[in-house]
Amino acid sequence: MPTTPTQLPAVRAMAGDLAMRMDYDLDAVEDLRLAVDEACATLSTIVEGDAPLTVVFETTRAGLHISAWVPTADGTEVPTDGFGWAVLAALVDSVEGRRSTEREMPGGDGGDVPVAVISLAKYLPGQHPAGVGSDDNLSVAR
Repeated sequence: MPTTPTQLPAVRAMAGDLAMRMDYDLDAVEDLRLAVDEACATLSTIVEGDAPLTVVFETTRAGLHISAWVPTADGTEVPTDGFGWAVLAALVDSVEGRRSTEREMPGGDGGDVPVAVISLAKYLPGQHPAGVGSDDNLSVAR
């Protein structure tokens, strides 16, 4: 989809719809909506030119896993400091920002184009895998 602020509500709505269908409670549904919105907004600040945003939703018995990515200039890092990242980390059970290539991404074209990826997961109650996430406080300044 185009990486523009006017398109982000569609991705947020998709996350909310999937979460409701998976029987998340209302607070978790809203957390997912906000998290997807924040992840996509973060990626829209580092996208290369007018390249599209790709968001992949994966439902499992444990919960919902979402990976969003955009093509970037070589060496571009996902910004994982600041208030937005702290909010994102507080809304989901796990979040990761990293560099990759389109070859390694679902929906990629198989090439070596560099991409920035934000992956997040929200687990259903009682399905939180051991060792995932943390009870540590998250510092905004990391």
